[in-house]
Amino acid sequence: MSDSENSLAQPSIKLHLEPEDNKALANLCGQFDEHLRLIEQRLGVEIRNRGGAFQLLGDLSLIEAVGDILKQLYRDALNGETVTPERVHLHLQQAGVEQLQSSLSAEDKGVSIRTRKVQIRPRGQNQQGYVRSIRQHDINFGIGPAGTGKTYLAVACAVEALEREEVSRILLVRPAVEAGEKLGFLPGDLAQKVDPYLRPLYDALYEMIGFEKVAKLIERNVIEVAPLAYMRGRTLNGSFVILDESQNTTREQMKMFLTRIGFGSTAVITGDVTQVDLPKGTKSGLLHAIEVLKGVQGIGFTHFSAQDVVRHPLVQHIVKAYEAFEKRERTENGDNA
Repeated sequence: MSDSENSLAQPSIKLHLEPEDNKALANLCGQFDEHLRLIEQRLGVEIRNRGGAFQLLGDLSLIEAVGDILKQLYRDALNGETVTPERVHLHLQQAGVEQLQSSLSAEDKGVSIRTRKVQIRPRGQNQQGYVRSIRQHDINFGIGPAGTGKTYLAVACAVEALEREEVSRILLVRPAVEAGEKLGFLPGDLAQKVDPYLRPLYDALYEMIGFEKVAKLIERNVIEVAPLAYMRGRTLNGSFVILDESQNTTREQMKMFLTRIGFGSTAVITGDVTQVDLPKGTKSGLLHAIEVLKGVQGIGFTHFSAQDVVRHPLVQHIVKAYEAFEKRERTENGDNA
C-alpha cells in the first residue's frame, strides 16, 4: 500500500465471534487460514484475526457483508459442520458479495491521481465523483464532515495539474478564523502567521512532493499560501486554487473569492457546514453559496456524508451521532417556536 493510501486509511470494522471455540475457529479459518485468504483474494479485502477477534479492512459495504458471512460460517462450524472452500464460495454467491465487488471495481476503474511521488486511488463513489468533478469543472465545492478526504484529494489534483503543466501555480487559501479558541497575537511574518491554519494542506503537499521541493516551490511562488483577506483585488489566471475550511467565510468573502477566478484556473472550495466558527448571527458564505449557485452550469458540487469518512472508524460514528443530535435539536426548536 502506498503512503497516500495510508493517509486515506481504509475503513475497518471489528468483529468478535462468540462463544469462542478453538476447534470451530480452526474449522472456520481452514488450514493455514486458507478460507480467510480465499475471501481476501475474491473480494480485495483484508482480514486480520487473533482467536475470535477479527478486524476487516476494505470498502465499507464489502467488509460489512464479509462480517455477516463469517458469522454464518462460524455458526455452521459450531454446529459441527465442516467448512470447506466450496462452502465459503457458496456463501459468497448467496450473499451477492462478488457482484457488489465487481460493480465497485467497475466504478473505480480509471479514476486515480498520479503524481511523480505517489499514486492516489480515491475510495468509494463520492470520492470518485469528486475527482471527476474537479477535472471537469472550473469551480468545485466539496462539502461534508471531517475525514472524508475532500482537502487531501483537492491537493492531490492540484499537484497532478501542476506536474502536467496544466496550471503554473498552486494557491492555498484559508480564512484565519479560530476554531472556538482565542489564540491571541501570532508573531512572525505573513507566512508564519497563517502557517498554523494551513498545516493540513502542507502535510498533504509534503507527502506528495517532498519537504525540500515544497520549500523550493514556495520560495519561487509556484506554491503560494495566503489568508483569504489578501485575495481582494487579485485576478488568478493559470492557477489551481484551494479554499479550505470555507464554512468560515462570510457571504462577502465567498463572493469576493469566487470572482477572483481567471482564465485557465481551477478552484476547489472545501468545507464542513456543521463546523462553522463564525461569530453568532453571521451566516456562512459556504451555506449561502450552496443556495445561490445551485444549478449554475460549470460549477460542480460533491456532498460527502458520514459513510465517506476514511479516518478511524469511530469518527464515522461520532459524525453520525452529532448529525442525529443536531437534527433532534432543530426539531425541538421548531416545535417550541
